[in-house]
Amino acid sequence: MTTATEARARSGRLMLNKVPEVTIWFWVIKVLCTTVGESFADWINMKLGVGLVNTAWIFTAVFVGVLAVQLRLKRYVPFPYWLTVVVVSVTGTLYTDILTDQLNVPLWISSAVFSVLLAAVFGVWWARERTLSIHSVTTLPRESFYWLAVLVTFALGTATGDWTLELTGWSPGVSVLLPLGLIVAITALWKFGANPVLSFWLAYILTRPLGANIGDWLASPKVAQPGEPTGLDLGTFTTSLIFLGLILATVVYLTVTRSDVTETHEATHAAHTTGDPRKERVALAGFGLLAVATTGLLVWAHGQPHVGPAPEEDNTSAVQMAPGQAVKKFPPAKVAALKTLASTSLKDARSGNETGAHAAAQKLRDLWDADQASLQPLDQTGWTSIDAQMDKMLKTFGIDHSNPPMSPVQQEKELNILLTDMG
Repeated sequence: MTTATEARARSGRLMLNKVPEVTIWFWVIKVLCTTVGESFADWINMKLGVGLVNTAWIFTAVFVGVLAVQLRLKRYVPFPYWLTVVVVSVTGTLYTDILTDQLNVPLWISSAVFSVLLAAVFGVWWARERTLSIHSVTTLPRESFYWLAVLVTFALGTATGDWTLELTGWSPGVSVLLPLGLIVAITALWKFGANPVLSFWLAYILTRPLGANIGDWLASPKVAQPGEPTGLDLGTFTTSLIFLGLILATVVYLTVTRSDVTETHEATHAAHTTGDPRKERVALAGFGLLAVATTGLLVWAHGQPHVGPAPEEDNTSAVQMAPGQAVKKFPPAKVAALKTLASTSLKDARSGNETGAHAAAQKLRDLWDADQASLQPLDQTGWTSIDAQMDKMLKTFGIDHSNPPMSPVQQEKELNILLTDMG
């Protein structure tokens, strides 16, 4: 039988709901998409040497393409919808990374800016549509607001997640616990009677750092640090393949079973439109207490001695090797790529091109970090020697260190030593 809703959908005035039902499958695949977005972007950016900005341009173009396909549909279809989520997760992450790594915007500023931007999106969305519920995404304007909000949540989740790691010095394995615990707490408050729309969007933002930290934990090398767990050393490519396979399997299941398909908010959620105002107020206070407790935890963690890369101590002189000896066991092609970036940075520093020198040094850092999993097992001593000098060089640019950039003379000095060490 043809319903009135379907008739209006064909006429273009009203579409069937374009967002899946929020079941356990929704959250599982959302975390999977977030994880593969993080690891796949890292693989293209660093492993393939495409670069951060070029990767961002590529995924922006892909995002525009898949979003155009998604917007043309008249109902929720699992494959294009979740493909859009994967692409937007990568794109939002890259935008934050550009602000942090290329433009040197502090993470607390990025977090504040994206928070204000998300509030603005929600404000305009509410003013126009009088609802922020994903169960009523039945018009083109509502879907446009929805995808804009999703994009900003990924950028915000990236900034706040990275800022948390910067404040605490936690390893990826430990850092999984914070967003996971917050999502569990939000779920409990929602079960108690919290506003479902607010609960949904808070959990949605937190799935970004949760998925990214899971991806980092799986891809990180097994390099033991005192007092913290190691990664599983799967690498970004293997991690991406595993999670892409899981996403594909889940999407196929949802396509066949249609277990997450809902038509309209009015048709399937009419009995749940109103809640208990008293419980909503109590739950809102619970959200406030949760925010205070999280802030207190971060302040406490920030005050603890950080393990691993957080301290700024200079232990560069721990390993000294003859010129070229440290990279003797490394693949010549990878050494040549590192030397090319170091030479570019040195050339720009000598010519007074501070921006170019900093950008080349940043790319050098990214490439070196990406190659750690493959180079370190070949020669632990050689890797440690180059890594120590790399850290001294990065410090002169203020990269990965809290100090401001040093003089070009100091930058040239450390770059020359690095090039000498690499032969």
